[in-house]
Amino acid sequence: MTIDSAEAANAAIREASPALHEALSPLGRRALFPQDIPFQAAQARGKRYNGTIGQITDGRGGALALPSLAAALSGLPDAARNRALLYSPVEGVPELRRLWREWQRRFGVGDGPGLATLPVVTAGLTHSLAVAADLFGGEGRVVAVPRPFWGNYRQAFALRTGARMVSEPAYGEGRRWNPRAIEEALAGAGLAPGEPAVAIVNVPSNPGGYSPTPEEREELVASLVRVAEERPLVVLCDDAYAGLVFEEGIPARSPFWDLQGRHPNLVPVKVDGITKELAFFGGRVGFLTFPFETGSAVEAAIESKVKCMVRASIGSPVAASQVVALQALESGRAPEEVEALRRVLAARHRALQEALAICDPALLEPLPVNSGCFALLALGTEAREAGLTAEQVRRHLLEVWDTGLVAVGEEYLRIAHCSVAEEDLPELVRRLERGVEELVRDGAGV
Repeated sequence: MTIDSAEAANAAIREASPALHEALSPLGRRALFPQDIPFQAAQARGKRYNGTIGQITDGRGGALALPSLAAALSGLPDAARNRALLYSPVEGVPELRRLWREWQRRFGVGDGPGLATLPVVTAGLTHSLAVAADLFGGEGRVVAVPRPFWGNYRQAFALRTGARMVSEPAYGEGRRWNPRAIEEALAGAGLAPGEPAVAIVNVPSNPGGYSPTPEEREELVASLVRVAEERPLVVLCDDAYAGLVFEEGIPARSPFWDLQGRHPNLVPVKVDGITKELAFFGGRVGFLTFPFETGSAVEAAIESKVKCMVRASIGSPVAASQVVALQALESGRAPEEVEALRRVLAARHRALQEALAICDPALLEPLPVNSGCFALLALGTEAREAGLTAEQVRRHLLEVWDTGLVAVGEEYLRIAHCSVAEEDLPELVRRLERGVEELVRDGAGV
């Protein structure tokens, strides 16, 4: 379906979801995939003579590749290798988009309508977030996310678009996860009545490594519904670590499915990709998915806007990475291979928790963790009373203990257990505890 003008696209979105239309930024409202070279080349695809697109071919649609480059891709079938060497459609390789739509449903869709557009391909999850920021951010737009949060949210929204980040602690009394953090952040944001807002839900979380229990998930949904009763709310579901759940009873399903149909003002948007889900970190293939029926006018309108943002920023997504991901999904082995990888991470998770369980809580306080690639620790009361900061600990570990961790704000340290061998995690924790103990003893925080 072709959308001929931004006005027509906006009208289709307004008819299907007034809240989503209201939440579009000025740039989002102007955006429309232009009817220039990629558009015209797509229309000419399959014609006997095709002189539309500027890629060097053999004259019959095949890649005219350097032999050394073709040799580097020799493990691919001929047709896949040819595809990897040529431009991808701006919206992504069609077969990959269809298979990824199926992959997104592997944990079920809950009790909601289960609607999803055909995912549009981006250059990784960060690019997906940047495109979402272009569509729904902008000067002064309020974006709520529990803290501590992944710092690149700030770059994507506040730095790039001028949006205003608001936040409340993700962990409340007793270091318990707080399902109302977004609602609390928006309540204190000084929003005008009916003013649209954006929220980011990252499950499993970075840096926290936490996924809510079924009861907490219902509390989260109810909290977001209360917000939506007062204003249009776009909820970006950052599903970067989807499926990496290590404890019984913790849902692996994306909140994207649970939020659908809960309130007309509540519009979830799914952000995911092959980076962690297929452990293809260098591949840089992400996806953006919206809660509307495939083949609908609103899907065509939103896809046109997303394609416009992709075209304006990167031209088109990387074909070679998409072809490699497509080969993995078409093999039929991806589910069992991903499950084997999850079991490796689950073993590391258990080893890390066992090591942290015997730490002195006056020095380090582990926060709840049950999923993802990380564990988050707060400095304990003795360390805080000594005036220590996470950055001081991080530098001391580098300089004295040959160990690297990430400091998050003043109080937290993040351990990426995904990149540490299971047998090395106890020693890493020992060095961390010793490092904090040394700094407390020497009064380094004073």
